[in-house]
Amino acid sequence: MWFLYQIATALLLLAGAPYFLATRGRHYLQTVPGRLGGYRGPVPERPLWVHAVSVGEVGVAAALIDSLPAELPVVLTTVTPTGQKRARALLGERAAVAYLPFDLGFAVNRFMNRFRPRALILIEGDFWPLVLRRAKRDRLPTAVVNGRVSDRGVRRMRRMRRFLGPTLGRIDRFAVQTEADRERLLELGVRPERVVVTGNLKYETPEPAPRPELAARFERLADGRPILLAGSTMNGEEAAVIEAFRRIGGGERALLVIAPRHPERWGEVDRLLGQAGLQAARRSSFDDGEPEHRPDAILLDSLGELAGLYRIAAIAFVGGTLTATGGHNPLEPARFGVPVVVGPSMENFRQIADEFDRERAWGRVENDRDLAATWSEWLAEPETAATIGRRGATLVAANRGALARTVEELGAILALFRGTP
Repeated sequence: MWFLYQIATALLLLAGAPYFLATRGRHYLQTVPGRLGGYRGPVPERPLWVHAVSVGEVGVAAALIDSLPAELPVVLTTVTPTGQKRARALLGERAAVAYLPFDLGFAVNRFMNRFRPRALILIEGDFWPLVLRRAKRDRLPTAVVNGRVSDRGVRRMRRMRRFLGPTLGRIDRFAVQTEADRERLLELGVRPERVVVTGNLKYETPEPAPRPELAARFERLADGRPILLAGSTMNGEEAAVIEAFRRIGGGERALLVIAPRHPERWGEVDRLLGQAGLQAARRSSFDDGEPEHRPDAILLDSLGELAGLYRIAAIAFVGGTLTATGGHNPLEPARFGVPVVVGPSMENFRQIADEFDRERAWGRVENDRDLAATWSEWLAEPETAATIGRRGATLVAANRGALARTVEELGAILALFRGTP
């Protein structure tokens, strides 16, 4: 069965390769050696292995790892290049940073034989059968922290329950965000005594370090205009954001900063800005000097800078919410007291969305017309916007505490690292 699984996995990878090479090759080719189990760098002695898929999970991993004893050895894996860069920025001096190997025997074995981890912690989930099988074979205690089961995820998992059951059975402990996540895992066959609700670690993610020189550049280019920052936008959203910006008066009224979620779409979004008649500058061009003209918009075609730039925004739009994507993390701008506006799709952050709705700590919109109306209202009434921003910052501060509960739940795993390696 495992041989057939690996054959199927390899065939899927080969079938998908032309698409990824055509659309994301420049960014994803760099991941291939690591995902085949390769690694260059220092190898910590029998480390704790923490796996975080991408940028959002890396922030959670950083909060967790920073709370652990400094002498505890750690290797942190990611899947995406953006997650890898974020991991190196946050934890490059604290942990070894590597790519998660493809779920193929030779790649998993190569990784495991090199690092020889003592335990495995999965941030939010990302269940790979062969990885978990090898972890079980090596008797690695395995836990999920900040676990969640999204609406789409639970539908897929229900269909695959027969095959997923043994995989979930190899995980010793689930520390999940909400009671709803716990109930979904129980429905999927996880035993009740292995699941505990600890809260959402996204409220505990470390604040990004200030970049005063970069912030000053953006503020000079704004030239006194408020900055509207559209972060983590997805395909189909940029056109709506640009149209909303045009409706409120464009560059005469504000500076739009737009940050696509996926780097391979930077060129496409640059073309959209030009087609809309906007004077646009690319962040990557700043190394050659600031643009001579006053831009209407700036394309943030860089990695790892969005979270820190939220602090200079007058208003933040969080992407992945106008399209049926499931949403992205609104806490990054809210922590700075920046008023946040989102679309209807927040299924992946249901608990956070419910809390923001209840506290009236953000704005909700359905389309570009609504977005333009909200931007226009908040720009005209800055005290209204500031009140909403303060509610968001208060909500973030009030929901801390999940980190201490999570570390407590990991007590048995952390005890393995006390004493000599």
